[in-house]
Amino acid sequence: MIVDNPDILMFGAFASVIVIFAAIAFAIGIFGKANKITKIRLEKIKGRHNKEAQMQQQKRALFKKEEKSVLDGLIPKPAELRKRLHKTGKEITFKQYIIANAVIATVITLIIFLLTDLSFLPCITVGVAVGLLLPHMWVNAAINKRLTKFTTQFPEAIDLMVRGLKAGLPVTESISAVSQEMDAPISTEFKTITDEIRFGKTMDEALWQASEKLDTPEFKFFVICISVQQETGGNLGETLGNLSNILRGRAQLKLKINAMSSEGKASAMIIGSLPFIMLGVISSMNFEYMSVMFTDPRGQMALLGGLIWMSIGMFIISKLINFET
Repeated sequence: MIVDNPDILMFGAFASVIVIFAAIAFAIGIFGKANKITKIRLEKIKGRHNKEAQMQQQKRALFKKEEKSVLDGLIPKPAELRKRLHKTGKEITFKQYIIANAVIATVITLIIFLLTDLSFLPCITVGVAVGLLLPHMWVNAAINKRLTKFTTQFPEAIDLMVRGLKAGLPVTESISAVSQEMDAPISTEFKTITDEIRFGKTMDEALWQASEKLDTPEFKFFVICISVQQETGGNLGETLGNLSNILRGRAQLKLKINAMSSEGKASAMIIGSLPFIMLGVISSMNFEYMSVMFTDPRGQMALLGGLIWMSIGMFIISKLINFET
């Protein structure tokens, strides 16, 4: 029978993995619809309050087109990837990231192929998956760590600006004071804003460019407050003071949500780790009994299918316990 052919089974498993990953990518696009709507609304606000920023954005877009490499045709959304690498605050180039993907995938494939009895197709499938996943997770962790630290420091930076404004300093000098008094990463970003203003950019251009780089709601609120105040007038110190209180309340709400969702996260970790724990226990007690899952094509198919369905389940659980704040 055709079903008993290991090559056909492995090819079917590989095709199933591709279909599952495509479905997950489609689901991520659906879940990210709200974020896209928010970005569109922010772009409209930027268009109303700052036409010069739009011209600057067009110049940056033209520059990005010029710096495209050969790898851009092989990687989906290379501009988004470059933006994510820039948000880490580290000097990581696009080529370095792609090379890291390829090296990790090759090493993992060779290790699995040499240390197990699996055929080459499942080895390369796992190697490619790990090669794509590990750098992506590292970049995400670096971005989240930097943005979390920035968001924690941001209310204090706003309070420092408010004190400077009440003392009679202009907005640009208050921003410069933040870059001198605060710690990184907030001092780095505000120093960049100060330098760009000194080199001839308007304050709106420098602030909107920083907001595109950071891509955090807290900083966008801050930029919108300053942009609106420049056109309508009013007490900027009082406005920023109210914004500081709102951001602190937002941070407290996030902590409450994390506390409420901690039970679900713990359940997800336990459920996700149980199959691997049982695999290790059974292998240590009777490896010959468990080795069938690694040597027999049907066992390999069962393991691969289990990993796929576990990945889907963990993805769904992560969406259920991840609250938008």
